[in-house]
Amino acid sequence: MSSIADVLAPEAKAHTAQGGSTNANGFTDYFDLDGLLTEEHILVRQSIRDFVKKEISPNIEKWAQQAHFPSEIVRKFGDVGAFGPTVPTEYGGGGMDYISYGLIMQEIERGDSGMRSTASVQGSLVMFPIYQYGSEAQRRKFLPKLASGEWLGCFGLTEPDHGSNPGGMTTNIKDAGDHYVLNGAKLWISNSPECQVAVVWAKNEQGRIKGVIVERGMEGFTTPEIHNKWSLRASTTGELVFDNVKIPKENILPNIEGLRGPLSCLDSARFGIAWGAIGAAIDCYESALKYSLQREQFGKPIAAFQLQQRKLAEMITEITKAQLMAWRLGVLKNEGKATSAQISMAKRNSVDMALHVAREARQIHGGMGITGEYPIMRHMMNLESVITYEGTHDIHLLITGADITGIQAFK
Repeated sequence: MSSIADVLAPEAKAHTAQGGSTNANGFTDYFDLDGLLTEEHILVRQSIRDFVKKEISPNIEKWAQQAHFPSEIVRKFGDVGAFGPTVPTEYGGGGMDYISYGLIMQEIERGDSGMRSTASVQGSLVMFPIYQYGSEAQRRKFLPKLASGEWLGCFGLTEPDHGSNPGGMTTNIKDAGDHYVLNGAKLWISNSPECQVAVVWAKNEQGRIKGVIVERGMEGFTTPEIHNKWSLRASTTGELVFDNVKIPKENILPNIEGLRGPLSCLDSARFGIAWGAIGAAIDCYESALKYSLQREQFGKPIAAFQLQQRKLAEMITEITKAQLMAWRLGVLKNEGKATSAQISMAKRNSVDMALHVAREARQIHGGMGITGEYPIMRHMMNLESVITYEGTHDIHLLITGADITGIQAFK
């Protein structure tokens, strides 16, 4: 299997973009976005697209129908370089920029949102805080194994009674001399049933939020799985339960305190979602376009009818607008200028757009749109989770509202 590093070899051929609805490699690109990308960006995207077509697309409908998380995909994600692409290479990451990271998330979510969740949680919510806020010893211990896929990680912030208000968390750590004692529970945690490492956020005796690295095998630490999901069925989701778990003091993230820690992680993950959801929308649009050109009614392809053309035209317009917003956000992120409010806007816009595209694509497919022969219904169900997790649609609207008015409506 080729990794991103393999395709970035100097002898790789240059890419020439073309205008129109697709570029030279067949990617939906109505405004020649490739003209804004570097050769490295395009090669990274192609590498992940090839990986998805080989490892995910042939199997994803079966995995989703069976509610099966393919644990072997974790190692394969590590091999292809999908984990921690912006983390420096000395810790096992890819050392790439944020546009490359966004393109990786876009291509994985073209395959499936649950698969993208597995990768983005690992990179943005587990590796990012350990790299950004951890000690050098923590970086050396955890990051290479997470990058390679030897270990799978998860992120513990949401609680049964505290979702949009993480500051209300009740999970707590208490100083017990040579260690801390962790108690509490987290809910709706991607990757938790299979994780070896959990980055957990808890309050200390002073009510300050601290980051804690919890490892599989610590006594009192369990990860019950959540069953009967209608969404993200190929992703594994569960709880994190802490019953007097002894945490070595060297497992506390030393360089962060307060909500800024988990919220900065969410910014990184939301950035990935802003790109990823576009991938789901592209997959729905391309399926609908192809189907409309092949399906005949009243003696001609349904693509010849005005209402179907309107649907397709609006889809590609909204996808294009989201692509340009995501690209600009990537430029700002690379320059260290992207704000949390800008990331919120992009996340909300991309997911809302993708859901609308999926619903319109389902109508173009008619009854076939609800079957596993096409990806539409799976994407639609997945996006119903994506529009809620890591900041709900409504909360992101209020973040934008607070940013433009200076008044926080959710306090």
